[in-house]
Amino acid sequence: MRLIILALLGYLLYRLVRGLFQQGKRITRTENGGIVDEMVQDPVCKTYIPLRDAQRRVIGGREYFFCSKECADKFELEDKSKQ
Repeated sequence: MRLIILALLGYLLYRLVRGLFQQGKRITRTENGGIVDEMVQDPVCKTYIPLRDAQRRVIGGREYFFCSKECADKFELEDKSKQ
């Protein structure tokens, strides 16, 4: 019996901690239950990625979205070489 209670308390604690760290990641759903997520294009490799998964960088006062840290670093290097 103690094991069940401890497992239940552990699970509730896990859900509480997980909820605190994921408050900014609210996912909206459509009427039929599908997830709504905006797609953004990586300016380096031209792939589309969900906005919630994108690497964000502010470069030259403008916000850009990248599929990976490597693409973001490459874009920053190219931007610096243009200036």
